[in-house]
Amino acid sequence: MPRDIWGELADAAADLLLGGRCAGCTRPGRVLCPECARSLPVAGRPAWPDPVPAGLAPPWAAGEYAGQLRALVIGHKERRLLGLRGPLAELLAHSVRAALAEVPPGPVVLVPVPSRPGVARGRGHDPTGRVTSRAARLLRREGADVIAMTLLRSRPGSVDQAGLGAVERAVNLAGSMHCPTELVRRLAARRTRAHLVVCDDVVTTGVTLREAQRALEAVGLPVTAVAAVAATRRRIRTGPVRPLSSADPSD
Repeated sequence: MPRDIWGELADAAADLLLGGRCAGCTRPGRVLCPECARSLPVAGRPAWPDPVPAGLAPPWAAGEYAGQLRALVIGHKERRLLGLRGPLAELLAHSVRAALAEVPPGPVVLVPVPSRPGVARGRGHDPTGRVTSRAARLLRREGADVIAMTLLRSRPGSVDQAGLGAVERAVNLAGSMHCPTELVRRLAARRTRAHLVVCDDVVTTGVTLREAQRALEAVGLPVTAVAAVAATRRRIRTGPVRPLSSADPSD
């Protein structure tokens, strides 16, 4: 049995033992009922925040961070509903496919945005890392040359992003991520040339993704695109509005 199938079975068993309701509609039973699963987005679309951080690679998301998608992201990240990893990975895979649709064919490396130090330990899992890894496996099943690699590390000092505006987030995150030399070497050993796609759960202001992009480019690794499960719709619009650009997630 393929390794990712074992992972899905383990996640489902964990949710069953904890007892469950659908994260989308709260009906008792599966962590995501068939009706809610059928209503999920089936393609990625541009997710430009407003305003756009200077130099941000093209951002993509499967849908708006509201309603069902918001419930899925929070349920997986904060409530540790591990059975949602599969549906979230499918959504992230939609975004990655859309991001790569108009770029030259070639190997792809998905790079998850790291959590702040201690956050993953406190949650008991690494939501973005696990969803990104599963999305890479889904794309490989389709024949794509895609791997996921945790190339970024967070430095101490940044604070929780909840409630911060775009400017405050930029100040908070400036220089907060780096790509260690040994990880660059590890990437070179596996893929000499590849499209790098930075992955996260939600595009909010774009500042977190831009910082991840900066850290990779600082060591000579250009970023082709950024991809997420969902994107917020900004409440305050200070410039030309682009699609999918309001609750702010904490990461």
